[in-house]
Amino acid sequence: MTAPDTTRRRAKGWGIAVAVCVGLWLVQNGTRDVTPPVPSAAQAFAAGPDQHTDAAAEPLPPSEPVRLRIPRIDVDAPVMGLGLDDEGSLEVPPAAERNLAGWYEDGTTPGAEGTAIVAGHVDNAQGPSVFYALGALEKGHRIEVLRADGRTAVFTIDAIEVYEADDFPDKKVYGAGERAELRVITCGGGFSEKTGYRGNVVAYAHLIGVRGSGERNNSHGHSIHVPYLP
Repeated sequence: MTAPDTTRRRAKGWGIAVAVCVGLWLVQNGTRDVTPPVPSAAQAFAAGPDQHTDAAAEPLPPSEPVRLRIPRIDVDAPVMGLGLDDEGSLEVPPAAERNLAGWYEDGTTPGAEGTAIVAGHVDNAQGPSVFYALGALEKGHRIEVLRADGRTAVFTIDAIEVYEADDFPDKKVYGAGERAELRVITCGGGFSEKTGYRGNVVAYAHLIGVRGSGERNNSHGHSIHVPYLP
């Protein structure tokens, strides 16, 4: 299998794996008043996935993520590594761990050049999970990834989009970027008591700064320090 074929196979597998979210909490409680937020059309890309909304920071050297924070929706979660299962689909964090995100550890590390993939559950049988409120985010909100090297990579959200499972845009979501980019994925869209969630919510973000040792420069050569803001 050639490298491009492997990439396509993995991308397709990731989309399928993340879409398998039964939504046990919604089944037990009914869908009224407990459905997770869905991003509005205003939060989608206005001109396609290559639209650059803000200056980008220079990519960092690879380093594994250890924690992910999204201040606007009160996410502060440890990050575990995820691999692929026997069918080539991305594994998911244990459903019982409601405050846990997963990172595809054979891919790009968050903050390094390319597209890093983070996934997590929207809920479990006990209630909302780590990315339940992902669809409530808006363009310009921040995502922070604490890394093993002591740096905190700070990303800004470019868009939040929702897709039905049959229309999941693998290339758009998983395609390699020239900047340091991040995708945060959870289940969402329509919901059926018979089949669970019908699709996925995807947050697209890119690196704008770094805190901690070894701060980098942005694309114009100016040092960036990003304050703690949502």
